[in-house]
Amino acid sequence: MKDPHADHMPSAAHHTAHDAGATTGSHEHSIAPAPIDHTRIDHSPHEHALHAEHSGHLSDDDAHDDHAGHGGHGGHAGHGADHVAQFRKLFWINLIIAIPVVGFSGMFAMLLGYTLPSFPGANLIAPVLGTVTYVWGGRPFLSGAVSEIRARKPGMMLLIALGITVAFLASWGATLGLLHHELEFWWELALLVVIMLLGHWIEMRSLAQTTTALDSLAALLPDEAERVEGDLIVKVAPTDLAVGDVVVVRPGGSVPADGTIVDGRADMDESMVTGESRTVVRSIGDTVTAGTVATDSGLRVEVAAIGDDTTLAGIQRLVTEAQNSTSRAQRIADKAAGWLFWFALAAAAITAIVWSAVGSPDAAVIRTITVLVIACPHALGLAIPLVVSIATERAARGGVLIKDRLALESMRTIDAVLFDKTGTLTKGEPTVTGVAAVGDRTPEMVLALAAAAEADSEHPLAQAIVRAAQDRNLTIAQATGFSSSPAVGVTATVHGEKIRVGGPHLLHEEGVFEIDAAETWRGEGAIILHVIQDGVVIGGLKLADEIRPESRDAVDALHKLGVEVVMITGDADAVAQAVSKELGIDRVFAGVRPEDKAAKIVELQTEGKQVAMVGDGVNDAPALAQANVGIAIGAGTDVAIASAGVILASSDPRSVLSVIELSRASYRKMKQNLWWAAGYNLISVPLAAGVLAPIGFVLPMSIGAILMSLSTVVVALNAQLLRRLDLTPANSTQTILGR
Repeated sequence: MKDPHADHMPSAAHHTAHDAGATTGSHEHSIAPAPIDHTRIDHSPHEHALHAEHSGHLSDDDAHDDHAGHGGHGGHAGHGADHVAQFRKLFWINLIIAIPVVGFSGMFAMLLGYTLPSFPGANLIAPVLGTVTYVWGGRPFLSGAVSEIRARKPGMMLLIALGITVAFLASWGATLGLLHHELEFWWELALLVVIMLLGHWIEMRSLAQTTTALDSLAALLPDEAERVEGDLIVKVAPTDLAVGDVVVVRPGGSVPADGTIVDGRADMDESMVTGESRTVVRSIGDTVTAGTVATDSGLRVEVAAIGDDTTLAGIQRLVTEAQNSTSRAQRIADKAAGWLFWFALAAAAITAIVWSAVGSPDAAVIRTITVLVIACPHALGLAIPLVVSIATERAARGGVLIKDRLALESMRTIDAVLFDKTGTLTKGEPTVTGVAAVGDRTPEMVLALAAAAEADSEHPLAQAIVRAAQDRNLTIAQATGFSSSPAVGVTATVHGEKIRVGGPHLLHEEGVFEIDAAETWRGEGAIILHVIQDGVVIGGLKLADEIRPESRDAVDALHKLGVEVVMITGDADAVAQAVSKELGIDRVFAGVRPEDKAAKIVELQTEGKQVAMVGDGVNDAPALAQANVGIAIGAGTDVAIASAGVILASSDPRSVLSVIELSRASYRKMKQNLWWAAGYNLISVPLAAGVLAPIGFVLPMSIGAILMSLSTVVVALNAQLLRRLDLTPANSTQTILGR
């Protein structure tokens, strides 16, 4: 039997907006948007390597070369915790070795005024253990220097290696009597290596925390799944599941793979995807994501995607891809680090020449080593990547997936946000927004009778009517004799009376007139259905695409930030203006065909605006690509996601505020770190060279090493402050609105 609602459809045959000549975009009236799928994006080849080679701290292939060295840091990729353990071990062992090196160093004894013990071999303790410190403790820096030389991209590791090598050779020269005894630097060398290892340990731990936080997404999956095999339930590893398998999810258990609920109903904790702590009800036919938790009751789920095809795997790839993409700020940092290497080398050469020229060759060596050590731009290498790593990880936990770091940087400059209406500002499904009754009937009576007549229909408008009655806790009577008539409506017998629900053709067929409210509703672009009882109009129903309750806060918060809010839709102007008026939107583009959306972006850009486009449909893809920042929202399609730089895991429009807040906070941290790292070097190098020696101030080499490591620690700790951001959509919006 044919469903009755040709007349219920938003079409000219039905009424309302399209009576006014609305143009329908290809997804503007889609009732059920496809669930988000993060799996079909072409990912960069770096997606499997996070921070490779202290990688650094860098992001693209060139950047990998830049810090290839950090050699001892080896690939952080997937091994962050291993490198933390290695540097911790190196630090503690070399600290223990450094104690006798310092204690038996002749120059250190002379400085403190004590006499060295005179047992056989005492004079070899400092040189032998100092050599162990240089070879073993200094190995990460020496191997990193070799990598930088091979890559023809000298950097911080080469500076460190030069400093400790000069100190090592000078110390052996002094020990063997070939050089002045004041050039015996064993104690300085040991402390320098220990301090450098401490700085790198702290740095590695900072990076590993970010990597671990990302890896923790994988830990959301259960260790085993319960697969239904006939009458049996068999425990298997999630990796052994196949598409089509049915699995049991116990109360409090995690979903092992993406799928569709085939039995049961539960409140699902989806915070790992959306960032929101509030649970969401999911029942038969709804999709669930791997890693989400059924909090209160059990489910049976038919597996739809496994392994790398799951949403969770897609999120991990997106976050990794973002952390490995290059940003403008990163390129500036890389260039600055390169210049600082040559600046330090030139300063060291000038220092050696000047101090030698004034007759102090010993001081020349000391000052040169100090310059090489203190000028190491290590903090600069960490300044940007650590901020980006933490920012993208925090964003993912807030339901914001950064696919392109350039998009994240650009969001802070956006001055116009263009929202697609259907599925973004609205829910993309019809909802009863008004009920009018005629005579002595009440709105509740009209709605209950309409719901009874529509109960056997599967049409979206019929389901909206039934849902509205259920939400109001109305009793829906059992109807009989259900029938439907295309382009007219439905007919059923309720309590022995003939009830009909339909659009304008039904009124014409019955020879009755529409209710008084119909004209006003039509002006608002609503869908209008009339309810007729035994040939008499007893009321009308107003249906519209329901506005998301979060949309108003999103618009208000954007206005408070000075951002213009624009809406674009394929709906008629009446529909668009009704939504615009309710939300307080600044500007509306109505009746826009899908292929013309990108042109509207260009129109805004020619006005000098930096535009962010928020959309979810296939027809939004060209506009998302054209915008300065494309944002695909929750229920978006694969095509929309592939065209966007930012993906919002939820369908909450307030998530846009989270992106802006994150962009501004990240930029502040990047700027602070760049100023600290570069400024520190520019100030400290002249001091290390001895420019204040004429007034009696000479910076000791060990203090120089401490300051260099301290600068790295400061940058790392400053970046860690980003972890305090709460990027859930509700919190970001409330913060901006000052509530």
